[in-house]
Amino acid sequence: MRSRFQPDEFFGQQPASRTELPNPEPLLVNLTRCVIEILSGARELEQISRWVTDDVYRHLLKRVVLSARARDARGRAVARPTFTIGSTTISEPRDGVVEAVVIVHGRARTRAVAIRLEGLDNRWRAAAINVL
Repeated sequence: MRSRFQPDEFFGQQPASRTELPNPEPLLVNLTRCVIEILSGARELEQISRWVTDDVYRHLLKRVVLSARARDARGRAVARPTFTIGSTTISEPRDGVVEAVVIVHGRARTRAVAIRLEGLDNRWRAAAINVL
């Protein structure tokens, strides 16, 4: 006889309600800062692994490899980027989910970092990060 329950239903990550989760804004700002530094080669990707899903980690790993190749092809050394964090726009499409855009002002250009946070096991985890 087969069980009606899936093992992940009880032992996997459990969704969290917004009332159980901390203010997402500090995490959004810190993740943005880390992602910009990771893509520039000034920070290791592993440093944010606990705050991102496996899919996000793999996506960022691909971007890191491409950024490193581009730096090597141009003969540029790794340098810590100079930037300031601008405005943060946050929306909550459903309970336990936050979607945000963080504006980053650099010397040469302004970028937007789009992040989707999902509440899992009473903490936020980034389910999507895109640097535009």
